[in-house]
Amino acid sequence: MNDTDVPQAAIADVPSTFGEAVVLLDVREDDEWQRGHAPGARHIPMGEVPARMAEIDPGAQLFVMCHAGGRSQRVAQYLVRNGFAPINVSGGMLAWAGAGRPVVTDGGNPGTV
Repeated sequence: MNDTDVPQAAIADVPSTFGEAVVLLDVREDDEWQRGHAPGARHIPMGEVPARMAEIDPGAQLFVMCHAGGRSQRVAQYLVRNGFAPINVSGGMLAWAGAGRPVVTDGGNPGTV
């Protein structure tokens, strides 16, 4: 496995609740996040990840998600090179919502993807 190989997780293999031990990192842009996100996800837009890596617990199980899986893959590769062990969420928020999982806004209302 080279340093940019990132494990992929299908939505069925991604937990549905997150906390200290399991982190879902949403790397989409602010406007995408505001429309809707997974409950309990942490939001750090892709372009801010390098400056905000200290906010990510290296000991947590880390899932990285974007809209469809492309940006999160690139962020996950970057995190691997910086000592993290992320898992990319295949299909991103499209797959999350498609699996019938909840999508919420910051105010707690139903959101959209």
